[in-house]
Amino acid sequence: MTKVRQTGLLVADADLPRQGGPDRATQDVAVGVLIRPNGEFLLTTRPQGKVYAGYWEFPGGKFEPGETVQQALARELHEELGIQTGQILPWKTELVDYPHALVRLHFCKVLDWQGHLQMREGQSFAWQHFPVTVAPILPGTLPVLTWMAEPEPV
Repeated sequence: MTKVRQTGLLVADADLPRQGGPDRATQDVAVGVLIRPNGEFLLTTRPQGKVYAGYWEFPGGKFEPGETVQQALARELHEELGIQTGQILPWKTELVDYPHALVRLHFCKVLDWQGHLQMREGQSFAWQHFPVTVAPILPGTLPVLTWMAEPEPV
């Protein structure tokens, strides 16, 4: 899998054709970076039947019409993982050009949630720390791992 950084854009599998051509619409996706007090963070696999099935990523999903980032993420985390979120903190945004879609990922930190994880889509999960021990990692997840590994500004 090739990853190429163009101006403000991460291109995944750059050698493959883009479905929908150069003028395709951008899909907005809310992504939750669940972080435990000890610093561990949650990664889940993409379910069977989806593009990049089996790749590890942070959980989340597409916005529904009229949803804010926080509303979309709260809904997706409940649908996928069976949890209720507390405060959702918008963090960073990344534009990723996948062969199947142009995706704007809205990453949010989630430090507070209730409920036990239920993998409602048959996915696997792993609490991770650095160095990450699961693979393969979805290209859009890689920038977040880089940001998380950087020291916090003082």
